[in-house]
Amino acid sequence: MPDGAAEELETHDFDVVVVGAGGAGLRAAVEAQERGLRTALVCKSLLGKAHTVMAEGGAAAAMGNVWPEDNWQVHFRDTMRGGKMLNNWRMAQLHAQEAPDRIYELERWGALFDRTPDGRILQRDFGGHRYARLAHVGDRTGLELIRTLQQRAVAMGIEVFMECKILRLLKDGDGTVSAAVGYWRATGGFVAFTARAFVLATGSVGKSWKYTTNSWESVGDGQAMALWAGADLIDMEAVQFHPTGMVWPLSVRGLLVTEGVRGDGGVLRNSEGKRFMFDYIPAMFAAETADSEAEGDRWYEDHINNRRPPELLPRDEVARSINAEVKAGRGSPHGGVFLDIATRRSAEYIHRRLPSMYHQFKELAGVDITVDPMEVGPTCHYIMGGIRVEADTEATTVPGLFAAGEVAAGLHGANRLGGNSLSDLLVFGRRAGIAAADFAEARTSTPTLDPAEAAQVIDGALAPLAREGESAYDIHADLQETMQSLVGIIRTQSELEQALVKLDELDERARSVAVSGGRAYNPGWNLATDLPSMLTVSRLVARGALERRESRGGHTRDDYPKADPEFGKVNLVQRLDARGELTLAPEPLPQMPPELAALFEETPTGEEGH
Repeated sequence: MPDGAAEELETHDFDVVVVGAGGAGLRAAVEAQERGLRTALVCKSLLGKAHTVMAEGGAAAAMGNVWPEDNWQVHFRDTMRGGKMLNNWRMAQLHAQEAPDRIYELERWGALFDRTPDGRILQRDFGGHRYARLAHVGDRTGLELIRTLQQRAVAMGIEVFMECKILRLLKDGDGTVSAAVGYWRATGGFVAFTARAFVLATGSVGKSWKYTTNSWESVGDGQAMALWAGADLIDMEAVQFHPTGMVWPLSVRGLLVTEGVRGDGGVLRNSEGKRFMFDYIPAMFAAETADSEAEGDRWYEDHINNRRPPELLPRDEVARSINAEVKAGRGSPHGGVFLDIATRRSAEYIHRRLPSMYHQFKELAGVDITVDPMEVGPTCHYIMGGIRVEADTEATTVPGLFAAGEVAAGLHGANRLGGNSLSDLLVFGRRAGIAAADFAEARTSTPTLDPAEAAQVIDGALAPLAREGESAYDIHADLQETMQSLVGIIRTQSELEQALVKLDELDERARSVAVSGGRAYNPGWNLATDLPSMLTVSRLVARGALERRESRGGHTRDDYPKADPEFGKVNLVQRLDARGELTLAPEPLPQMPPELAALFEETPTGEEGH
C-alpha cells in the first residue's frame, strides 16, 4: 500500500469550491457562478441525493397568500420564540425578510408549488408558526427545491464532482483556507482542490445516534473540518429530536414522518385512544386549554387569538410530550404513539396532500394511513448548533471559509421551527455564495497546497487499510448506542459524564480501527474515515450538554428542568486552542436593537383578530 508521500494526487483549481450539494450548497454555487467565477460543487453522494429532500412539508416564508396579516415581523418573532431567544437576531431578521423573495425566485426558476384557488402559492400550517406560511409541493417540497436548483446549476455549467469525500481543509501560511483534500469513493484515489474561497454546506450530524432521520451522509464532517481548521462552533448541545419518526418496522425506525401530516389535521393519540397533547400545553397557553377534542377542532378551525392545535406546538415540546406518554406506559405496541389522520381527512385528501407518506407507510410498514393510524416517535433529526458565522455574510472565524445550511448555527437558536430549514438554505446559501465570491475576487494571494500536509491527510486515511484491528462497524454501533442512551432527548449530568468517558474509550479504539479489502467502493473504509468526524462532533454535543445546566429548546436536562435566564444570554462556544486542545466558554449573544425587541412587547401591525 503506497503511503501519502508516494500517492499520486489529482488536483483541481477554482475560484470558489462549495462542499455539499444540498439546497444551501446548490444555492451558494449558483450565486458564485452567476458572478462569473470558476465554481465547483463537491458532494460525497450523487447530485440530487441530499438530506434536503427529507424536508418535505414546506418552506416557511411570510408571503401572506393565505393570511394577509402575515409579515416578516411576525415570522421573525415566531422564529425567535421558537428558538427560545438563543437565536442570532440578525440572522432571524434577514431570514424573515428575504424568504419570500427566495420562494418567488425558485418559482421563476421552475418550481411547481401547490396553489390557492386564485392561483397564488398555497401555504400550510406548521408547528410554532402563528400563520399558515409554508409554501409546499404536496409533501415533497425538498425534492422540488433540489430538482429546481440542480437543473439551474447544471444549466449554468457549474462543475460537479460527485462521490468525492473531503477529509480536511488546509490553510496557507497566513491562516487563510486554501485547499481541501479528499478521495473518490469509486476508486479510492485521492484528490485536492485549491480555491480562493470555500463554502461548507455539508449538513447534519445524525448518524451518531441510533434512531435518526438522517442518511449515511450526515456524519458531521463539515462541523469537524471547520473545528480542525480553527473555526468556532456554538451551541452544539442544541439537537432537535423530531416528534414523528417511524417506529416500525425496525429496519426503517427513525425515518421521517413529515410535520405536514399534523399541519393537515393529523392528531396524536396514546394507546388508550386519547388525544393526549391537550395535557401538555405549556403554562403560557393554560388559559386556552381545550376541554375536549371537539373544542380542540373549533380551536383549530377558528384560528382566533393564536389558538392552534396542540399537535402544532414547537417540535421540542411535542417530542417531550410523546416521550412522557411512552414512559408512562401509554405508548403504542412498538414504543411510540399513534398519529391519526385517517379519522380526520378523506382518503382523497390524504392521497392528494400526502402522497409520499401514504406510499412510505404502505410499502415499508404495510399500513394504509387512509384507514389506520401511524406509529411514530421522536427521532434525531436536526442540529441547531454548528459553525459560528457572521450573519450577513456567513463568514466563519477562519478567513476564506464560509458556511450555510444546517452546518452553520445561529438562525434557529435552541429549537428550529418546521419549514424554516428550506428557506434557511435559500436565504443563507445565496448570501454565502455572494460573500465567498466577494472574498475570492478581493483575495490577492494565490492559494497553495502544501504537499507535506496533503500527504499527512492521505496517510491518516490509508492507515486502517494497512493494519490489524477492530471493525469500524463495531465502533460505530457502540457510538450510536452511547449517544442514543446517554445524550438523547432527555439528559442528566451523570449520564453525560458517562458518555464523555465512553467517547474517550471509543476514540482510543478508533485509532486502531482496521479495514479489509481495497479502496474502491469500500463502505468499511468510508465509515472508518467518517469516525473521526462523528467522534469529534459527539464530544462537542456531550460537552455542551453538560455545560448548559438548564432545559432550553431541543436541549432537555432532567436535573435542570427549567430554563435559566443567565444561560439564555450566552452561546456556548467551543474551539481548539493553540495546543490543539478543545475549549468551551460562554460568550454573550449579539444585542438585539430596540425596534426589534419591541416586537416581543406588543402585537405587530396586522395581527389583531387572529
